[in-house]
Amino acid sequence: MSKDKGVVAAGHELTAAAAAEILQDGGNAFDACVAGLFMTFVAEAVFSSPGGGGFLMSRRAGSDKITLFDFFAETPRKRRPASEIDFYPIYADFGPAKQEFHIGAGSSATPGVVPGLFAMHQELCRLPMKRLVEPAVRAARAGFPLTAFQAYLLTVIAPILKATTGVAKIFAPGGTLLKAGETFSNPDLAECIEWLAEDGARLLVDGDVGQAIVKQQSDGGYLTSADLADYRVARRTPIRWPHDGAVVAFNPPPAASGALIAFGLGFIQALADVGRALDATALKEVMEATNEARAAHGEGLAAKLADGVLAKNMREAARHPSAHRGTTHVSVIDRDGNAASASLSNGEGNGSIVGKFGFMLNNMLGEEDLSPGGLGKWRQGVRLSSMMAPTVILQSDGTVIALGSGGSNRIRTAILQVAVNLLDRGMSLEEAVEAPRLHVERDGKLSFEPGLPEAVETAFRTLGERAHAWPAANLFFGGVHAARRVGDGGVEGAGDPRRGGVAIVV
Repeated sequence: MSKDKGVVAAGHELTAAAAAEILQDGGNAFDACVAGLFMTFVAEAVFSSPGGGGFLMSRRAGSDKITLFDFFAETPRKRRPASEIDFYPIYADFGPAKQEFHIGAGSSATPGVVPGLFAMHQELCRLPMKRLVEPAVRAARAGFPLTAFQAYLLTVIAPILKATTGVAKIFAPGGTLLKAGETFSNPDLAECIEWLAEDGARLLVDGDVGQAIVKQQSDGGYLTSADLADYRVARRTPIRWPHDGAVVAFNPPPAASGALIAFGLGFIQALADVGRALDATALKEVMEATNEARAAHGEGLAAKLADGVLAKNMREAARHPSAHRGTTHVSVIDRDGNAASASLSNGEGNGSIVGKFGFMLNNMLGEEDLSPGGLGKWRQGVRLSSMMAPTVILQSDGTVIALGSGGSNRIRTAILQVAVNLLDRGMSLEEAVEAPRLHVERDGKLSFEPGLPEAVETAFRTLGERAHAWPAANLFFGGVHAARRVGDGGVEGAGDPRRGGVAIVV
C-alpha cells in the first residue's frame, strides 16, 4: 500500500488517467474528480453525457463533515398532449434477457450534470476549469481505441445508436457499430466541452447549447428554457449509518439507495447480535428483507431500525418517480485525505444529438415503472429518485473509503456486499471488489456468481427457476470502483473488472 499519495478508481483507463493527471498537477480530489467526470462523456459515452444527471459525495480533509451534491435529473414542469410527443420503445439486448426502454425527445428529463460540475468546481476545486477539461478535450479530438467492454455496450443499445443520422455518425459510421480496437473520436463534443470551460454552465441554459436543447425538445419533447433556467443543484445531508465502528455516508432521499443499503447493514447487525454467521445465505435473507421493507415503503421491518428514521427516508424516496439506469462512477482520494465519490448516468440517451454538440440528452423518462399512472404520467417538476449510491466511509482509525457502482437496481446490493467485505470481513480493497456477488430481485429471483462455497451454491441451485447461476462474474452485478486511504497515509484502489474498471495510485 503506497503512502502519502493519491488514488483514483474509475470505469475506463482514460477516465482514471484524466483524474490522475490532475492530481499530479497539484489538483485536489475534487479537481481530479471533475476531470474524470468530463472524460466519462468521451470514454464512457454509453453511460455518461452532459445531458444526464448525477451525484457527488464529498468529504473535505480533516473533517467528518460530508456533503451530498445532488445534480440528478428532474421531471419537466409541464406536460404536453401525448399526440405531440416523440416517444417510442426500443429493446436493449443483454444476451440472456432483453429490456424495453423508450427513447425520443419526449423521453428526456431536465439534465443536471453541467450545473453540478460547476457547483463542485466553485465550492471545492482549486485549479481552473480550463485545465480540468483538457484531458477530455484531447481524447475526444484525437480519438482512442475502443475497449472490448465499451464495444460490447454499443451492441447492447444498438437501436439507440442507429436511431438517427447524427448519433449513427458518431457510434456507427457507415451504418456499422464501431468494434473493439477501432478509433472512437468525437470532435464536436471536444469543442462543446472547451466552450463549456469558457462560458460556464449558462451555455446549457441560455447559450447556444441550451438553445439547441430547446429546439430539439420543441419537436416532440417536454423541456423548455424555463426547465433549464430553473434547475438548481441541491446540497443534502447524507444518511450517516454506524456499522462496526465506522460511519457510512449514504445518498439520502429523494434517492432510494441510501436507506436501502443502510437497512441491509442494520439487518446484518441484527443477525450478528443473535450469533448468525455472515455467509451468502445470510446475505440472501438480508436482501429479501430489504425488498420487503422497500415494497412497504418503509413500514414494518424498516420502522424497527433507527426509531423509524429509515422508514421515513424510504417513504420520502417512494414519493419521487424513479430512474434506475446505466451508470458509471469515479472515486478519488488525494494525499490530504479529501475524498470524492461521484456517480453519473445518461440512461441510454434519447437517440438524437443536441445540435452539433456531440452528445445526447438522457432518456430518464423512458422507464416503464417511472410512475404508477403509467408512461407520461409522472409528477411534474420534481427530482427523480435514483439507485445511484456514491458512498464515503469513515473508520475510527482515520481510514477513508470512497466507493460507488454502476448496475441499475443492482447498485444497492453491490455496495452492500463490498462494504460488508471491507468492514466485517477485513478484506483488501481488491478482494472486496472482486469477491463473488449475489442479488435478489424484487420478485424474489436470486442471481449469483460462481465462487461461493460449494454447499451454498448447491443450496441455491435447489431453488430451480427462482435461481440463476451465472457462469462467470458479470456486469449485471454492478461495477464498484473504490479508493481507500488509511490513517497513516497509505492508499489503494480497485476498479471493478466486471465493468472495465481501472485504479491508479499517483
